Formats: sequence, structure tokens, C-alpha cells
Amino acid sequence: MPATHARNVALTPQLARFVDDLVAAGSYNNASEVVRDGLRELQRRKFLDQLTEIRARIGTGLDQLDRGEGRSGDPARVIGGILREAKQTRRRNT
Repeated sequence: MPATHARNVALTPQLARFVDDLVAAGSYNNASEVVRDGLRELQRRKFLDQLTEIRARIGTGLDQLDRGEGRSGDPARVIGGILREAKQTRRRNT
């Protein structure tokens, strides 16, 4: 696969040996494949972390509903209010 965006990366001696060992063992054809695979793994972990956070928030919301802490009214207005609150919170936290 031809590189579309070449990058120079400085590695510690330990990481450089690790990359070289993976290539020498035949696990990868070259150092670029090792780095790309590592970056894909970081993307996967970040996605899973985000998914875990979403699931936790859903669980919190379901617990609140079970305790009767939900909001009642016209669904469009309720959701609109929640979205406005979320945007305000995001602005305050950035």
C-alpha cells in the first residue's frame, strides 16, 4: 500500500528493537505496517472507551428512570431541552 502521508517518527531504542523484532519474525513486512497496526489498535481502544462511557451514561439514565427521576411531557420538547442543556454543558467545559 503506497503511503499517502509520510511521517518521520522517533522511537526509543526499546520500541525500535520491538518493531525490528516483529518485522524479523515475519509478523509484518516492514516498520510502516507495524506502526499502522499500532495506530489502528489505538483507534479501536479509543472507540471502546467511548462505547463504555456511552453505556455507563445509558445505565445511569435507566437507573434514574427506575427511581422516577425521568422527565415527562411532549417528547420533542423534552429532548430539545436535554440537547440544549448538553450544549450548554459542553460550552462550559471547553
